[in-house]
Amino acid sequence: MSPMASIVIPAYDEGESIRALLEAISRKVSTDFEVLVVFDDPSDSTAPFVRAYAEKDPRMKPTLNTYGRGPAQALRYGIEHASAPVVVVMMADASDDPEQVDDMVRLVMDGNVVAAASRYMRGGRQLGGPLIKRTLSRMAGLSLCYLARVGTHDATSSFKAYSSEFVRTVGIDSQAGFEMGIELVSKARRARLGVAEIPTVWRDRTQGESRFRVVEWIPHYVRWYLFAFGRRLTPVEIGSRERRGK
Repeated sequence: MSPMASIVIPAYDEGESIRALLEAISRKVSTDFEVLVVFDDPSDSTAPFVRAYAEKDPRMKPTLNTYGRGPAQALRYGIEHASAPVVVVMMADASDDPEQVDDMVRLVMDGNVVAAASRYMRGGRQLGGPLIKRTLSRMAGLSLCYLARVGTHDATSSFKAYSSEFVRTVGIDSQAGFEMGIELVSKARRARLGVAEIPTVWRDRTQGESRFRVVEWIPHYVRWYLFAFGRRLTPVEIGSRERRGK
């Protein structure tokens, strides 16, 4: 029997620190779930710790990405190999709160195609992180909320839950970084489908180094920012545009 939620976690050399996140998910998520920890190379330092954890908890699935290196490809691989009707994307650095997964899954099961954990709505906060990244993210999120009416104050957040059916229909064509978060919010807006949000407190990673590349990834985010303002399209039309490369 398939789980209700597939939690996809792209990981790169997280090492033993991944264990704490898997333990937190096990304790705090009550929805029937599987966890796909996706890494690009079998020698990645994350892999042996996930494999060891999976021996006692088979819901944890070490997953080798074969689509190409980088977080965008890891996310695509994980989502396309998820078995549940709801997919939740979380980061491996423990910046996202597993306690919120159940609420996000319920929002999708209630008919929304995207449920966002929002740093910028009332009750949400962002603690730490580079100033330029925080500023650009907040500006993009709030302007999309009030000008494009995308349904969330935090379109750029990666911590989101998605309807698997919606994602399969509209497709994913993100190629860099974590742009998928804003891509799928923008596609939901163009399709005039439900996007919901709950407040979250996001904490910058306390171990390791951030892999967010502001200058390199901004053009990709701008593309999806502008896409949100277009005319209404059906999900099938959106998916067809992607397949034509438009």
